[in-house]
Amino acid sequence: MYDVVVVGAGPSGATAAEDLAREGRNVAFIDREGRIKPCGGAIPPRAIRDFHIPDDQLVARITTARMISPTGRRVDIPIENGFVGMVDREHFDAFLRDRAEAAGADRYRGTFTKVERDDAGTHVVFRDKDSGETRRLTTRLVIGADGARSNVARQEVAGGDKIPYVIAYHEIIEAPGKVGEYDPERCDVVYDGAISPDFYGWVFPHGKSASVGMGSMVKEVDVKQATADLRAASGLADCPTIRKEGAPIPLKPLDRWDNGRDVVLAGDAAGVVAPSSGEGIFYAMVGGRVAAAAAAATLTTGETAKLKLARHLFMREHKSVFKILGAMQDAYYKSDARRERFVSLCHDIDVQRLTFEAYMNKELVKARPLAHIKIGLKNLAHLSGLVRETYT
Repeated sequence: MYDVVVVGAGPSGATAAEDLAREGRNVAFIDREGRIKPCGGAIPPRAIRDFHIPDDQLVARITTARMISPTGRRVDIPIENGFVGMVDREHFDAFLRDRAEAAGADRYRGTFTKVERDDAGTHVVFRDKDSGETRRLTTRLVIGADGARSNVARQEVAGGDKIPYVIAYHEIIEAPGKVGEYDPERCDVVYDGAISPDFYGWVFPHGKSASVGMGSMVKEVDVKQATADLRAASGLADCPTIRKEGAPIPLKPLDRWDNGRDVVLAGDAAGVVAPSSGEGIFYAMVGGRVAAAAAAATLTTGETAKLKLARHLFMREHKSVFKILGAMQDAYYKSDARRERFVSLCHDIDVQRLTFEAYMNKELVKARPLAHIKIGLKNLAHLSGLVRETYT
Protein backbone atom coordinates (compact mmCIF):
# COMPACT_ATOMS: atom_id res chain seq x y z
CA MET A 1 0.00 0.00 0.00
CA TYR A 2 1.51 3.31 -1.12
CA ASP A 3 0.52 6.64 0.35
CA VAL A 4 0.78 8.24 -3.09
CA VAL A 5 1.40 7.01 -6.62
CA VAL A 6 2.53 9.70 -9.07
CA VAL A 7 1.67 9.09 -12.72
CA GLY A 8 4.26 10.81 -14.91
CA ALA A 9 7.72 11.96 -13.85
CA GLY A 10 8.60 15.05 -15.82
CA PRO A 11 9.52 18.14 -13.75
CA SER A 12 6.11 18.18 -12.06
CA GLY A 13 5.75 14.51 -11.18
CA ALA A 14 9.38 14.09 -10.18
CA THR A 15 9.15 17.13 -7.89
CA ALA A 16 5.98 15.81 -6.25
CA ALA A 17 7.53 12.37 -5.72
CA GLU A 18 10.73 13.82 -4.27
CA ASP A 19 8.92 16.17 -1.88
CA LEU A 20 6.68 13.38 -0.57
CA ALA A 21 9.59 10.96 -0.20
CA ARG A 22 11.58 13.53 1.77
CA GLU A 23 8.58 13.88 4.09
CA GLY A 24 8.79 10.16 4.79
CA ARG A 25 5.74 9.20 2.73
CA ASN A 26 5.61 5.85 0.99
CA VAL A 27 5.53 7.05 -2.61
CA ALA A 28 6.02 5.60 -6.08
CA PHE A 29 6.17 7.17 -9.52
CA ILE A 30 5.43 5.67 -12.92
CA ASP A 31 7.03 7.12 -16.03
CA ARG A 32 7.21 5.99 -19.64
CA GLU A 33 10.72 7.42 -20.14
CA GLY A 34 12.11 7.79 -23.64
CA ARG A 35 9.80 10.75 -24.31
CA ILE A 36 11.37 14.20 -24.39
CA LYS A 37 9.02 17.17 -24.40
CA PRO A 38 9.69 19.93 -26.97
CA CYS A 39 10.81 22.82 -24.80
CA GLY A 40 13.00 25.89 -25.08
CA GLY A 41 14.50 24.85 -21.75
CA ALA A 42 14.50 28.23 -19.98
CA ILE A 43 14.36 28.36 -16.18
CA PRO A 44 14.53 31.55 -14.09
CA PRO A 45 16.83 32.09 -11.13
CA ARG A 46 13.92 31.54 -8.75
CA ALA A 47 13.51 27.99 -10.04
CA ILE A 48 17.21 27.38 -9.50
CA ARG A 49 16.90 28.62 -5.92
CA ASP A 50 13.57 27.07 -4.96
CA PHE A 51 14.29 23.65 -6.40
CA HIS A 52 18.05 23.48 -5.78
CA ILE A 53 19.08 23.04 -9.41
CA PRO A 54 22.86 22.42 -9.52
CA ASP A 55 25.11 24.33 -11.89
CA ASP A 56 25.97 21.21 -13.86
CA GLN A 57 22.37 21.04 -15.11
CA LEU A 58 22.64 24.48 -16.73
CA VAL A 59 23.86 24.11 -20.31
CA ALA A 60 23.85 27.88 -20.92
CA ARG A 61 23.32 31.19 -19.15
CA ILE A 62 21.45 33.71 -21.26
CA THR A 63 22.03 37.42 -20.72
CA THR A 64 19.98 38.93 -23.58
CA ALA A 65 16.55 38.32 -25.08
CA ARG A 66 15.80 39.43 -28.64
CA MET A 67 12.25 40.11 -29.81
CA ILE A 68 11.76 39.96 -33.58
CA SER A 69 8.68 41.46 -35.26
CA PRO A 70 6.91 40.40 -38.49
CA THR A 71 8.82 43.09 -40.43
CA GLY A 72 12.14 41.97 -38.99
CA ARG A 73 12.42 44.69 -36.36
CA ARG A 74 14.74 43.57 -33.57
CA VAL A 75 14.62 44.63 -29.95
CA ASP A 76 17.42 43.37 -27.71
CA ILE A 77 16.54 43.32 -24.02
CA PRO A 78 19.46 42.94 -21.60
CA ILE A 79 18.79 40.81 -18.54
CA GLU A 80 20.08 43.07 -15.79
CA ASN A 81 21.52 41.67 -12.57
CA GLY A 82 20.93 38.07 -13.53
CA PHE A 83 20.51 35.50 -16.26
CA VAL A 84 18.12 32.94 -17.67
CA GLY A 85 19.34 29.39 -17.10
CA MET A 86 18.94 26.86 -19.92
CA VAL A 87 18.49 23.12 -19.46
CA ASP A 88 18.26 20.24 -21.90
CA ARG A 89 15.13 18.28 -21.07
CA GLU A 90 16.69 14.97 -22.08
CA HIS A 91 19.16 15.24 -19.19
CA PHE A 92 17.25 17.55 -16.85
CA ASP A 93 14.19 15.32 -16.54
CA ALA A 94 16.40 12.26 -15.99
CA PHE A 95 18.24 14.15 -13.24
CA LEU A 96 14.95 14.97 -11.48
CA ARG A 97 13.77 11.35 -11.67
CA ASP A 98 17.07 10.10 -10.29
CA ARG A 99 16.86 12.62 -7.45
CA ALA A 100 13.33 11.55 -6.56
CA GLU A 101 14.43 7.91 -6.47
CA ALA A 102 17.47 8.79 -4.35
CA ALA A 103 15.12 10.55 -1.89
CA GLY A 104 13.25 7.26 -1.40
CA ALA A 105 10.54 7.15 -4.06
CA ASP A 106 9.98 3.77 -5.78
CA ARG A 107 10.39 3.94 -9.53
CA TYR A 108 8.38 2.04 -12.13
CA ARG A 109 8.80 2.21 -15.90
CA GLY A 110 5.55 1.88 -17.75
CA THR A 111 2.46 3.42 -19.30
CA PHE A 112 -0.59 4.34 -17.23
CA THR A 113 -3.81 2.57 -18.19
CA LYS A 114 -6.48 3.42 -15.62
CA VAL A 115 -7.45 3.83 -11.98
CA GLU A 116 -9.51 1.05 -10.39
CA ARG A 117 -11.18 0.93 -7.01
CA ASP A 118 -12.48 -1.89 -4.80
CA ASP A 119 -12.77 -2.71 -1.12
CA ALA A 120 -8.98 -3.01 -0.87
CA GLY A 121 -8.44 0.58 -2.02
CA THR A 122 -7.42 2.56 -5.09
CA HIS A 123 -5.26 0.86 -7.70
CA VAL A 124 -3.16 2.44 -10.46
CA VAL A 125 -3.02 0.07 -13.42
CA PHE A 126 -0.13 0.34 -15.88
CA ARG A 127 1.70 -1.67 -18.50
CA ASP A 128 5.24 -2.47 -17.42
CA LYS A 129 7.78 -1.26 -19.97
CA ASP A 130 10.27 -4.05 -19.33
CA SER A 131 7.99 -7.09 -19.11
CA GLY A 132 4.98 -5.86 -21.07
CA GLU A 133 2.76 -7.18 -18.30
CA THR A 134 -0.16 -5.32 -16.70
CA ARG A 135 0.61 -4.34 -13.11
CA ARG A 136 -1.34 -2.70 -10.28
CA LEU A 137 -0.10 -0.46 -7.49
CA THR A 138 -2.40 -0.01 -4.51
CA THR A 139 -2.41 3.48 -3.05
CA ARG A 140 -4.33 5.95 -0.94
CA LEU A 141 -3.91 8.86 -3.36
CA VAL A 142 -2.92 9.48 -6.99
CA ILE A 143 -1.15 12.50 -8.46
CA GLY A 144 -1.74 12.82 -12.20
CA ALA A 145 1.30 14.50 -13.76
CA ASP A 146 1.07 12.87 -17.18
CA GLY A 147 1.08 15.86 -19.49
CA ALA A 148 -1.24 18.16 -21.41
CA ARG A 149 -3.51 15.42 -22.72
CA SER A 150 -3.49 13.65 -19.39
CA ASN A 151 -5.23 10.29 -19.29
CA VAL A 152 -5.57 10.66 -15.53
CA ALA A 153 -7.32 14.02 -15.95
CA ARG A 154 -9.53 12.73 -18.75
CA GLN A 155 -10.67 9.72 -16.73
CA GLU A 156 -10.84 11.14 -13.23
CA VAL A 157 -11.39 14.92 -13.09
CA ALA A 158 -14.42 16.81 -14.36
CA GLY A 159 -13.40 18.98 -17.33
CA GLY A 160 -10.03 17.27 -17.61
CA ASP A 161 -10.66 16.41 -21.24
CA LYS A 162 -11.35 20.00 -22.32
CA ILE A 163 -8.00 21.71 -21.85
CA PRO A 164 -6.98 24.06 -24.71
CA TYR A 165 -3.45 23.66 -26.07
CA VAL A 166 -1.03 24.57 -28.82
CA ILE A 167 1.00 22.01 -30.70
CA ALA A 168 4.68 22.73 -30.15
CA TYR A 169 7.46 21.39 -32.35
CA HIS A 170 11.20 21.91 -32.15
CA GLU A 171 14.47 20.53 -33.40
CA ILE A 172 17.56 20.15 -31.26
CA ILE A 173 20.55 20.91 -33.45
CA GLU A 174 24.30 20.99 -33.10
CA ALA A 175 24.97 24.68 -32.59
CA PRO A 176 27.96 26.58 -33.89
CA GLY A 177 29.49 29.53 -32.11
CA LYS A 178 28.27 33.01 -32.90
CA VAL A 179 27.34 32.95 -36.57
CA GLY A 180 24.84 34.78 -38.76
CA GLU A 181 21.91 35.85 -36.58
CA TYR A 182 22.67 33.20 -33.97
CA ASP A 183 24.24 34.20 -30.64
CA PRO A 184 24.93 31.45 -28.05
CA GLU A 185 24.26 33.93 -25.22
CA ARG A 186 20.94 35.25 -26.54
CA CYS A 187 17.40 33.86 -26.76
CA ASP A 188 15.49 34.90 -29.87
CA VAL A 189 11.68 35.06 -29.78
CA VAL A 190 10.05 35.50 -33.22
CA TYR A 191 6.60 37.11 -33.34
CA ASP A 192 5.74 36.57 -37.00
CA GLY A 193 2.54 35.20 -38.48
CA ALA A 194 4.56 33.51 -41.22
CA ILE A 195 6.11 31.32 -38.51
CA SER A 196 3.12 31.07 -36.17
CA PRO A 197 -0.21 32.84 -36.73
CA ASP A 198 -1.19 32.69 -33.06
CA PHE A 199 1.92 32.02 -30.95
CA TYR A 200 5.64 32.48 -31.64
CA GLY A 201 8.86 30.84 -32.76
CA TRP A 202 12.07 30.54 -30.79
CA VAL A 203 15.81 29.99 -31.12
CA PHE A 204 17.21 29.12 -27.70
CA PRO A 205 20.88 28.21 -27.13
CA HIS A 206 21.71 25.09 -25.14
CA GLY A 207 25.47 25.34 -25.05
CA LYS A 208 26.73 22.86 -27.63
CA SER A 209 23.22 22.53 -29.04
CA ALA A 210 20.20 24.75 -29.62
CA SER A 211 16.41 24.42 -29.60
CA VAL A 212 14.68 25.87 -32.66
CA GLY A 213 10.90 25.59 -32.76
CA MET A 214 7.43 27.10 -32.68
CA GLY A 215 3.86 26.47 -31.56
CA SER A 216 0.37 27.00 -32.92
CA MET A 217 -3.26 26.09 -32.36
CA VAL A 218 -3.89 26.28 -36.11
CA LYS A 219 -3.95 22.74 -37.47
CA GLU A 220 -3.11 23.80 -41.02
CA VAL A 221 0.28 25.25 -40.02
CA ASP A 222 3.24 23.23 -41.32
CA VAL A 223 5.30 23.17 -38.11
CA LYS A 224 8.29 21.49 -39.75
CA GLN A 225 8.47 24.03 -42.56
CA ALA A 226 8.10 26.90 -40.09
CA THR A 227 10.99 25.49 -38.07
CA ALA A 228 13.08 25.09 -41.22
CA ASP A 229 12.40 28.76 -42.00
CA LEU A 230 13.50 29.74 -38.49
CA ARG A 231 16.72 27.79 -38.90
CA ALA A 232 17.43 29.38 -42.26
CA ALA A 233 16.78 32.91 -40.96
CA SER A 234 19.23 32.33 -38.09
CA GLY A 235 21.96 30.81 -40.26
CA LEU A 236 21.40 27.34 -38.76
CA ALA A 237 19.98 25.51 -41.77
CA ASP A 238 23.06 23.35 -42.31
CA CYS A 239 23.62 22.40 -38.66
CA PRO A 240 23.21 18.66 -37.97
CA THR A 241 19.89 17.75 -36.32
CA ILE A 242 20.17 15.76 -33.09
CA ARG A 243 16.47 15.05 -32.53
CA LYS A 244 12.97 16.27 -33.40
CA GLU A 245 10.08 16.47 -30.94
CA GLY A 246 6.45 17.54 -30.87
CA ALA A 247 3.80 17.67 -28.14
CA PRO A 248 0.80 19.69 -26.92
CA ILE A 249 1.34 22.58 -24.52
CA PRO A 250 -1.69 23.67 -22.45
CA LEU A 251 -2.82 27.29 -22.53
CA LYS A 252 -5.07 27.61 -19.49
CA PRO A 253 -5.21 26.10 -16.00
CA LEU A 254 -8.16 23.78 -15.45
CA ASP A 255 -10.97 25.03 -13.25
CA ARG A 256 -10.68 21.90 -11.13
CA TRP A 257 -7.55 19.86 -10.29
CA ASP A 258 -8.99 17.05 -8.14
CA ASN A 259 -11.83 14.54 -8.12
CA GLY A 260 -12.78 15.21 -4.50
CA ARG A 261 -11.78 11.70 -3.52
CA ASP A 262 -8.32 10.36 -4.28
CA VAL A 263 -6.84 12.10 -7.36
CA VAL A 264 -5.16 15.49 -7.80
CA LEU A 265 -3.48 16.87 -10.94
CA ALA A 266 -0.14 18.62 -11.37
CA GLY A 267 1.87 20.38 -14.06
CA ASP A 268 0.70 20.25 -17.68
CA ALA A 269 -2.09 17.88 -16.66
CA ALA A 270 -3.54 20.79 -14.65
CA GLY A 271 -2.78 23.28 -17.44
CA VAL A 272 -0.13 25.31 -15.63
CA VAL A 273 1.84 26.74 -18.54
CA ALA A 274 2.11 30.52 -18.61
CA PRO A 275 0.02 32.20 -21.33
CA SER A 276 1.86 34.42 -23.82
CA SER A 277 5.32 33.07 -22.95
CA GLY A 278 4.53 29.35 -22.91
CA GLU A 279 6.91 28.97 -19.97
CA GLY A 280 6.28 25.67 -18.23
CA ILE A 281 9.23 24.19 -16.32
CA PHE A 282 9.08 26.44 -13.26
CA TYR A 283 5.29 26.32 -13.08
CA ALA A 284 5.30 22.54 -13.54
CA MET A 285 7.65 22.15 -10.60
CA VAL A 286 5.53 24.48 -8.48
CA GLY A 287 2.49 22.45 -9.54
CA GLY A 288 4.20 19.28 -8.37
CA ARG A 289 5.10 20.87 -5.07
CA VAL A 290 1.58 22.12 -4.29
CA ALA A 291 0.09 18.75 -5.35
CA ALA A 292 2.47 17.05 -2.92
CA ALA A 293 1.45 19.52 -0.19
CA ALA A 294 -2.24 18.84 -0.86
CA ALA A 295 -1.66 15.10 -0.80
CA ALA A 296 0.28 15.32 2.46
CA ALA A 297 -2.48 17.41 4.06
CA THR A 298 -5.09 14.89 2.92
CA LEU A 299 -3.10 11.96 4.29
CA THR A 300 -2.55 13.72 7.61
CA THR A 301 -6.14 14.84 8.20
CA GLY A 302 -8.08 12.21 6.26
CA GLU A 303 -10.07 15.06 4.71
CA THR A 304 -10.32 14.67 0.93
CA ALA A 305 -11.35 18.32 0.63
CA LYS A 306 -7.67 19.11 1.29
CA LEU A 307 -6.92 18.02 -2.29
CA LYS A 308 -8.27 21.42 -3.36
CA LEU A 309 -5.25 23.00 -1.69
CA ALA A 310 -3.14 22.27 -4.78
CA ARG A 311 -5.04 24.68 -7.01
CA HIS A 312 -5.65 27.15 -4.19
CA LEU A 313 -1.97 27.44 -3.29
CA PHE A 314 -0.88 27.75 -6.91
CA MET A 315 -3.45 30.39 -7.83
CA ARG A 316 -2.89 32.40 -4.68
CA GLU A 317 0.64 33.16 -5.84
CA HIS A 318 0.43 33.00 -9.65
CA LYS A 319 -3.13 33.84 -10.70
CA SER A 320 -2.38 37.54 -11.29
CA VAL A 321 0.62 36.80 -13.50
CA PHE A 322 -1.36 34.26 -15.52
CA LYS A 323 -4.23 36.72 -15.91
CA ILE A 324 -2.00 39.50 -17.21
CA LEU A 325 -0.08 37.21 -19.57
CA GLY A 326 -3.35 35.81 -20.88
CA ALA A 327 -4.59 39.35 -21.57
CA MET A 328 -1.35 40.12 -23.40
CA GLN A 329 -1.72 37.05 -25.59
CA ASP A 330 -5.34 37.92 -26.39
CA ALA A 331 -4.39 41.50 -27.19
CA TYR A 332 -1.23 41.04 -29.25
CA TYR A 333 -1.13 37.59 -30.87
CA LYS A 334 -4.15 37.97 -33.15
CA SER A 335 -2.50 39.64 -36.13
CA ASP A 336 0.87 40.74 -37.46
CA ALA A 337 -0.15 44.37 -36.97
CA ARG A 338 -0.69 43.66 -33.27
CA ARG A 339 2.55 41.68 -33.04
CA GLU A 340 4.41 44.59 -34.63
CA ARG A 341 3.06 46.92 -31.97
CA PHE A 342 3.94 44.45 -29.23
CA VAL A 343 7.59 44.42 -30.29
CA SER A 344 7.48 48.24 -30.42
CA LEU A 345 6.25 48.27 -26.84
CA CYS A 346 9.24 46.14 -25.87
CA HIS A 347 11.53 49.07 -26.76
CA ASP A 348 10.36 50.78 -23.62
CA ILE A 349 12.86 50.61 -20.76
CA ASP A 350 10.11 50.37 -18.11
CA VAL A 351 8.58 47.41 -19.92
CA GLN A 352 11.97 45.72 -20.18
CA ARG A 353 12.90 46.16 -16.53
CA LEU A 354 9.56 45.20 -15.03
CA THR A 355 9.14 42.25 -17.41
CA PHE A 356 12.42 40.65 -16.47
CA GLU A 357 12.16 41.50 -12.78
CA ALA A 358 8.81 39.70 -12.81
CA TYR A 359 10.26 36.82 -14.83
CA MET A 360 13.27 36.32 -12.56
CA ASN A 361 11.23 36.37 -9.34
CA LYS A 362 7.89 35.05 -10.64
CA GLU A 363 5.79 37.79 -9.13
CA LEU A 364 4.41 41.13 -10.21
CA VAL A 365 6.79 43.92 -9.29
CA LYS A 366 5.10 46.39 -6.93
CA ALA A 367 8.09 48.54 -6.03
CA ARG A 368 7.54 51.09 -8.81
CA PRO A 369 3.80 51.88 -9.11
CA LEU A 370 4.43 54.87 -11.41
CA ALA A 371 6.19 52.57 -13.86
CA HIS A 372 3.10 50.32 -13.91
CA ILE A 373 0.90 53.32 -14.69
CA LYS A 374 3.22 54.44 -17.48
CA ILE A 375 3.25 50.94 -18.97
CA GLY A 376 -0.54 50.76 -18.86
CA LEU A 377 -0.86 54.04 -20.75
CA LYS A 378 1.77 53.03 -23.30
CA ASN A 379 0.05 49.69 -23.78
CA LEU A 380 -3.24 51.43 -24.58
CA ALA A 381 -1.46 53.78 -26.95
CA HIS A 382 0.13 50.91 -28.87
CA LEU A 383 -3.10 48.89 -29.06
CA SER A 384 -5.08 51.91 -30.24
CA GLY A 385 -2.52 52.81 -32.90
CA LEU A 386 -1.74 56.21 -31.40
CA VAL A 387 1.96 55.35 -31.39
CA ARG A 388 3.66 55.66 -34.75
CA GLU A 389 5.90 52.80 -35.87
CA THR A 390 9.15 54.74 -36.05
CA TYR A 391 11.59 52.29 -34.48
CA THR A 392 14.29 50.57 -36.49
